[in-house]
Amino acid sequence: MSGLLLKNFKSGAVLSFGELLLRISPDADGNWLDNKALPFYVGGAELNVATALALWDVPSKYFTALPKNGLSEQIIGYLNKKNIDTSPVYYHGNRLGLYFLTKGKDLKHDALIYDRANSAFADLKPGMIDWDKVLDRVSWFHFSAICPAINQQVADVCLEALKAASKKGITISVDLNYRSKLWQYGKQPQEVMPQLVKYCDVIMGNIWAAEKMLGIEVLGDIHESGQKSIYLKEALSSSKRIAEQYPKCKAVANTFRFDEWDDIDYYTSLYTDDGFYTSHEYNTQEKVDKVGTGDCFMAGLIYGFYNNQPAQQTLEFATAAAFQKLFITSDATTNTVDEIIKAIKYE
Repeated sequence: MSGLLLKNFKSGAVLSFGELLLRISPDADGNWLDNKALPFYVGGAELNVATALALWDVPSKYFTALPKNGLSEQIIGYLNKKNIDTSPVYYHGNRLGLYFLTKGKDLKHDALIYDRANSAFADLKPGMIDWDKVLDRVSWFHFSAICPAINQQVADVCLEALKAASKKGITISVDLNYRSKLWQYGKQPQEVMPQLVKYCDVIMGNIWAAEKMLGIEVLGDIHESGQKSIYLKEALSSSKRIAEQYPKCKAVANTFRFDEWDDIDYYTSLYTDDGFYTSHEYNTQEKVDKVGTGDCFMAGLIYGFYNNQPAQQTLEFATAAAFQKLFITSDATTNTVDEIIKAIKYE
């Protein structure tokens, strides 16, 4: 990890780039119709990362696009109270993005409905943003594959941002999260993501996301094996191939979360500096909210790297943070660093 950890991250903030979304969560039985109330949460993958980092005392900036109105002003005030620097936010357009997710369901299933067309973020175009200003005093830039999945012009804005950040020597991370209900504008992920990922120092996802987005094939018939040793062996193989294909990459992380009935098994891996690290495995039969666990893991990685922690320590912190997010009703974690450290498994 020497090439990554020797950088002086603390000379600047972590900037998270992505769309702010309101999550509307109707209950599965339709009681919200009688109660005339819909629970909501302020979220979005990159905002979840920014929120966790701010909570953990990492200087956290957030870029999104919002309409200039009273609702946006209230949301910005809410984020500022969480110590998130919202000065990079770009104001234009007419609406916020929304998504509906039935309470207790998973983002990958039919309970997810997006309502984000023509949002302020979706209407961003290259040339709008003064990147020198946005990236001032920034040492780390984070985005996710959700951004370029929205439409071609947002994908072009992502590329514009990555070029500007790379030119400034800023460390760049990406979460290869895949949303099947996005990517509806005529492009497949493999037509877009490789030209973005080539700028990244840290790549997070899993072996199936790497296959879908980068063409890093999952070798052999392991999809239904259920064997941890086989999955981790494939994670090492996939990570090495990613590092070979993208020379700027210094770390590849994989998460494995398996939900079977009420049981959840969770473990992770990290490949860096030719070393392969695996986390302890976590199990539970109870959960509150699965939304944002991957974002919490990503934030944990950034926290460890930012604070120059050893690779194994970084991985264990990120894994415990993500697992503990399962028991929190919100899009972002509310657990402190001390609470997460106490939750780390050592056996």
